[in-house]
Amino acid sequence: MSSTSNTAQPYPAPAVMGPESIMSKKAHGTSATPVQQNLRWNVDRDVADRICNFNRHYAEYSGYFKAVPEFMNETHDTPADKEITFYDSNTGKPLFYAPRGRTMDQFIRESRNHGWPSFRDEEVEWENVRLLMNGETVSVDGTHLGHNLPDGKGSRYCINLVCVAGNPTM
Repeated sequence: MSSTSNTAQPYPAPAVMGPESIMSKKAHGTSATPVQQNLRWNVDRDVADRICNFNRHYAEYSGYFKAVPEFMNETHDTPADKEITFYDSNTGKPLFYAPRGRTMDQFIRESRNHGWPSFRDEEVEWENVRLLMNGETVSVDGTHLGHNLPDGKGSRYCINLVCVAGNPTM
């Protein structure tokens, strides 16, 4: 290895690291805009705005996603050969796709075990998601999403449903 190489990435590829400056103060907390008006799955907009834009450490309560019938119904109704796209609640950019490389049942089971929707590397849209040095998982536009809590299978992104309940804008 060359002596001019960068400091080792704390999380293995394909994770894309981002600078702390992504989360600098903007017009609306850490984002340029508030969350969208009509979030998917009828999630609580006030909770979403607080967690996505005015927070760096806290999360929706553990198991929140299980108490959102519209979301649980969509997971049950999604055909085995299809996936759900999860969009930034502020910008509408795609952030995660599930399930990829596993079944919907495996995705939901792992999410239930950990309390939050839990995504793996192949389910992340790295064009729009960044990982900070401390494991905080954010959008390139400054939306707080959750945290990377690696386990024996690799990186596991525990993400707040309210932060990925946006509607597509593209």
